[in-house]
Amino acid sequence: MRAVVYLISDGVVPSNIGRGYVVRRLIRRAVHTGRMLGIKGVGQGNLEGAFLPTIAGKVIELSNYIYPDLKDRIPRILEELKREELKFVQTLERGEKYLDQMLVESLLSAKESGTTPCLSGKDAFLLYDTYGFPVEITAEVAEERGVSIDMNGFDIEMENQRRQSQAAHSAVKLSMGNSADVTKDVGDTKFLGYETLSATAVVESLIVNGSPVLQVSEGSEVEVLLNRTPFYAESGGQIGDHGFLYIPQGENHYKAVMEIIDVQKSMGNIFVHKGTIKEGALEVGREVEAAVDARLRQRAKVHHTATHLLQSALKKVIGQETSQAGSLVAFERLRFDFNFHRPLTDSELAEIESLVNKWVGDATPLQTKVMPLADAKGAGAIAMFGEKYGEEVRVVEVPGVSMELCGGTHVSNTSEIRGFKIISEQGIASGIRRIEAVAGDAFIEYVNARDYYMKQLCSTLKVKAEEVTNRVDNLLEELRMTRNEASTLREKAAVYKASMMASKAISVGTSQEVRVLVESMEDTDADSLKKAAEYLIETLEDPAAVILGSCPGDEKVSLVAAFTPGVVNLGIQAGKFIGPIAKLCGGGGGGRPNFAQAGGRKPENLSSALEKARSEIISDLSEKAS
Repeated sequence: MRAVVYLISDGVVPSNIGRGYVVRRLIRRAVHTGRMLGIKGVGQGNLEGAFLPTIAGKVIELSNYIYPDLKDRIPRILEELKREELKFVQTLERGEKYLDQMLVESLLSAKESGTTPCLSGKDAFLLYDTYGFPVEITAEVAEERGVSIDMNGFDIEMENQRRQSQAAHSAVKLSMGNSADVTKDVGDTKFLGYETLSATAVVESLIVNGSPVLQVSEGSEVEVLLNRTPFYAESGGQIGDHGFLYIPQGENHYKAVMEIIDVQKSMGNIFVHKGTIKEGALEVGREVEAAVDARLRQRAKVHHTATHLLQSALKKVIGQETSQAGSLVAFERLRFDFNFHRPLTDSELAEIESLVNKWVGDATPLQTKVMPLADAKGAGAIAMFGEKYGEEVRVVEVPGVSMELCGGTHVSNTSEIRGFKIISEQGIASGIRRIEAVAGDAFIEYVNARDYYMKQLCSTLKVKAEEVTNRVDNLLEELRMTRNEASTLREKAAVYKASMMASKAISVGTSQEVRVLVESMEDTDADSLKKAAEYLIETLEDPAAVILGSCPGDEKVSLVAAFTPGVVNLGIQAGKFIGPIAKLCGGGGGGRPNFAQAGGRKPENLSSALEKARSEIISDLSEKAS
């Protein structure tokens, strides 16, 4: 519990990824252990409450003399614990239902086959992975019911997930089958991209379709390993540079040209340049000119520095406890994921945006230093949780605003960012929010595009920009009223049509006559069909049964059944009757004993479905009303 308190205090909130998952697992283990010991929180009514906040309060009290800052974060810590515990209790209750169902199926299967009842490892893992149900609890409950668990199968499923997770988070590997054969004579790539965007380099290896080759010609897709490069390889959220490799041949002429569309790191610090030969041929051992696309690099630099400013603004506006949970630094936009338990308000987003733009306008020069990791952390540099760092780290600082451990590329002055705009803010997982934004050239493009569309809108609506909102509101109100009027007219038309078909009702039964009407109303919409049924059931009087169907659109069927109390008292219920009829039309539905609606996706079956309905209702009434 102490670890959970400290982690939440540092801004780590429960989630399904990275450090958040560590906190979630610790909390769930504590809840599970407490429940095994008979400890449960007291909630409202019959609901179970949370007990962890009480324990956490004691932990904070005992730790206060060591970590005095904890007392300032008590409300947030206790609220996160309470929220996560109650959520897990609901998960446990839901998982218990699924487990009970699985155990019943295991017992029945074993009885039929004459084998020992056993819950499959796949099912146990499903409970664990999808419903968060600890395998220890699964084992205990299963044992009480006389069912064993295939733990070997569970371990296999767990290992498969671990491998998939590892593959998703590991560095990109070379595409060839045995990269060791290719890289055994290739050293780490020397990165020159902090100082220059162009440099000469030697081709150390070429890989095509997963195999090393000595030469590649025009049109080939290839991966190139160089001894040194100005190209930035994707890492730290920043995507790899684009550009070209050239072999010059005289002034303004080239013997070979390769377009680079991606750069990744492999096997530690080997840069893999991926692209296509546009002209000539490349061969191992040749010297080439490597040139980064300066325009795209600048866009990446702008977005990367803006990401640092964004994190600082977030901490100022919503609290120091928030922390980075991921990022993407691309040419056209930036994306920043952070730990927070609720959506940001419009005013908070506006304040964050304003802060970043203020720092941009301050035109502050950036400072970049390489220093020992301990010194960097001691100076207050922010490090990404779970990221591996060497003894020496690169620190990027916007003095007075931001200081982070970062190996990415950045502008030299915040004024190069020019402008910053938040495009969206949304939740992507429990306790994880995401902001997407644009800066620099992408910001200008966004503003220009928005201005263009606003002018188009003003022209279409024939109003000024400041009048657009009122004009749209008025149009929406007019549309709402028009739709209501149209709906009223459709309902009146349906009722009129129903009045014309009321005479088609037949009488069924001998002891009491029941009026029955089963008809198609062609393309009548569902709401109007309901009005027609209500009109008919009143017109035909008790006892009566009305079943109507229609095809209001392509691949759409609407059905309605209306029974008077006299029919319901005979034991015939609309809700139960309509379901099987709807299935014939590829759908389903239900409702009350006296009124039910249904839908389907097979209009071609409506006629036969209504015939089936007519036959069954007449048969039922003939039997029960005679």
